Formats: sequence, structure tokens, C-alpha cells
Amino acid sequence: MYKEFDENTIVEISNKKGEPEWMKEFRIASLKKFFELGMPRFGPTLDIDFSSINYYKKTQENVSTWDKVNCSIRNTFDKLGVIDAEKKYLDGVTNQYESEVIYHKLDKELEEKGIIFSSTDDALKSHPELFYKYFNNLVKYDENKFTALNGALWSGGSFIYIPPHTKLDRPLQSYFRIDSMALGQFERTIIIVDDYSELSYIEGCTAMSYSVNSLHAGVVEIYVGKGARVRYSTIQNWSKDVYNLVTKRAIVEDGGLMEWVDGNVGSGVTMKYPSCILKGNGARGNSISIAYAKSGQVLDAGAKMIHIGKNTKSKIVSKSIAAEGGIANYRGEVKINKSATGAESVVKCDTLIMDEQSKSDTYPLNIVSNKESTLEHEASVSKISEDKLFYLMCKGLNEEQAKELIIAGFVDDFKKELPMEYAVELNRLLNEI
Repeated sequence: MYKEFDENTIVEISNKKGEPEWMKEFRIASLKKFFELGMPRFGPTLDIDFSSINYYKKTQENVSTWDKVNCSIRNTFDKLGVIDAEKKYLDGVTNQYESEVIYHKLDKELEEKGIIFSSTDDALKSHPELFYKYFNNLVKYDENKFTALNGALWSGGSFIYIPPHTKLDRPLQSYFRIDSMALGQFERTIIIVDDYSELSYIEGCTAMSYSVNSLHAGVVEIYVGKGARVRYSTIQNWSKDVYNLVTKRAIVEDGGLMEWVDGNVGSGVTMKYPSCILKGNGARGNSISIAYAKSGQVLDAGAKMIHIGKNTKSKIVSKSIAAEGGIANYRGEVKINKSATGAESVVKCDTLIMDEQSKSDTYPLNIVSNKESTLEHEASVSKISEDKLFYLMCKGLNEEQAKELIIAGFVDDFKKELPMEYAVELNRLLNEI
């Protein structure tokens, strides 16, 4: 672990990883930019003591059989259902514990098709030219304080390359776990889906609960080729002492489709706005998300769609639930450039407020720069109806069961977009929190 945070720390981490000189220099440049930049000027207040964060912790080497994983770590992932899911639903998995990937496996038939799925650290060494081409290309290290922090300290994450005209029958999955107090996790994920290929990728996130804050500041870069399709599904269930500050962005070529399915039911503070740059003609981007904030939580989430190509289409559906004094906000942006003639965009924000102490705000930014495009935005805010509660309780439900049923109906559109096993997990989480 490193609580000191200076250039010597960065150099030592890079040396331990055996990285090339250019990566070490990149990390140092990112560190300098981190110290130069201030906190974001929008969203929740971030009160982070960077001197208290442990910036790197490695527990063991990356292995491909669970028998070689430390027993206590293996038991943790077993209780989370990760090991069972691998057997039943997945073509490949990467599991990160603290700062490093500790377990990785890909179906051999997929390797024979030229599919690359590894930790990002391994990809730097085993596929250096491909890595260099896409790393820090879509999300620049100097965009904000936390992309700079990730640039300085990134460790772990997934690297995926799908060759042209290739379709996976089952999803790939990564699972991120924090068990140490005041740990910083800074994974870097890069996904390249070449022309006319398809990928479904699932991400899960959990952490132990402590009385001091941890920090999760990941970066995701996704490249969607011509006619390709990518679905990225996330269920984030960090503990309430985690700051979840993530930058996720995809660029979509002609006729491609990027879909974000984003669930936020954990963390103390979340700032996350999955984005699509619709570069190619006929490119499409969709985002459907939920944020369920309860006591002590501020979830500031949404999506961004940037239209550049002609006849591009985007859709954002945001579901927010605020209960027990929680704050669940939508913050999003749709920008239709002058070049994006014939573009269409639809934004729909629905909020359910469970009590008088809770709060939800909507912060949309919609810009249309040509007269041949359309943008629709609708928003609704509702409270749980006493009539609905009374009706359901008359059918034999108690008050808590009635509220759970109303919430389940409110998020039904989101659940339909999840893989089956994750929809079941979401139901469990919504009933527990």
C-alpha cells in the first residue's frame, strides 16, 4: 500500500509492474496534471482526503484456475456468486481484487477465433502495438482531476478485442471488489469491437463497508466498429463509504450501436455519465439507467450523446428513486452538431420520491445545431400514492411489501434490459437496501 502520493510512488508502482518507459512517463505527466486541476465545478461536493488513500495493493498473481486463488479471496467471490455465474452464463471472466486482476479465464474456442480478453496490464505487455493505438485515445488523461488520477495510478481492468465478423454466444464479465479500508481502485478498461461484430459485457462492483472513505476512479474506452453492436451492463453496489467517480465513453462508427445499461444502487457519492460519440453515419447510442439513493447517498448519474454523423439516433432513459433522505439526480447532455443532419434524440427522465426528506433534480443540457434534426425531452416526478399503497395493502401486503412492488414496477423497463441473472440480482439488491 502507498499513502504517500508523489512522483516516487508512481515510479515505484510502474517499476513493480515492469512497464515500458513511455508508460512511466505517461503516469508522471498524469500526476502533474492531477495536482494542477481542481475539483469538478458541478455535481455533489467531494470531500476527499487524498493523503489518506492507499493507492496500490497487490494480493497475488493473476491465475486461470480458482484452486490457485487465495482461499479467503476465493470464498469472497464464491459468496458473491461470481464463480457460479462463470460456469453457467459466461464465455470469459476477469476478476479484480483491490488493485490487480487476480483471476482471468477465456474459453479456448474464443482464443482460436482471435479474440483477445485479458487484464489491461497484461495487454500492455502482450499486445503493445494494439494497446498503444487505443490507450488514452478516447478519454484523455487531462480532461479532469479524476481522469488524471486514473492516468497516474491505473491498475487492472479489462482489455478486449473482437475481430471483424465475430459474435460471442455468451457475455464476458469483469467483477471489481474492494475489501481494504481507504483503498483507491483505478482500473482501466479498453474494448475494441471491430466491424460487424457483437459483444455483451457485464460489470459488477462491490466493497466492504468501513467508517473511512475509499475511492473508485475508473476509466472505460470503447470503440464500436462499422455495423458492430456493443452492450455494456453494470450493476454498481459499492458500500456507502465509497466515492464512485467514473468516466465511460464510446465512439461509434457507421451503422454501429452502443448500449449502456447502468444500475447504481450503492456508494456514498456517484458521478457517472456514460457517453456515446456518434461519429459515423447511421450510428446509434442508447442509455438506460437507474439510480436508487437512500440515506447518506448522493447519486449524480445520467448519460451524454454527441451526434456527429448524419442520420444518427440516440435514446436516454433515466429512472431515479430517492428514499430516506437520499439524493438521486439526473445530469445529462445531448449535443447534435451542425454536421449531424437527420439526427434524432429522445430523453426521458422519471423520478420516484419516496418521502418528504428525499430529493431529486434534473440537469439536462440539450443543444441542436442544425434545423434538420429532432430532440425530444420529457421528465416526470412522482411520489408514492397513498391510494396505491392502500389498494395493495388491501390485497394482503404490508406497507414495506407494497412499496417494494411499486419500486419493482417503476424499474421494470430497466430490468428487461439486463441479462437474466443480473435482473434477479437487482431485485435482491432493491429489496435489501
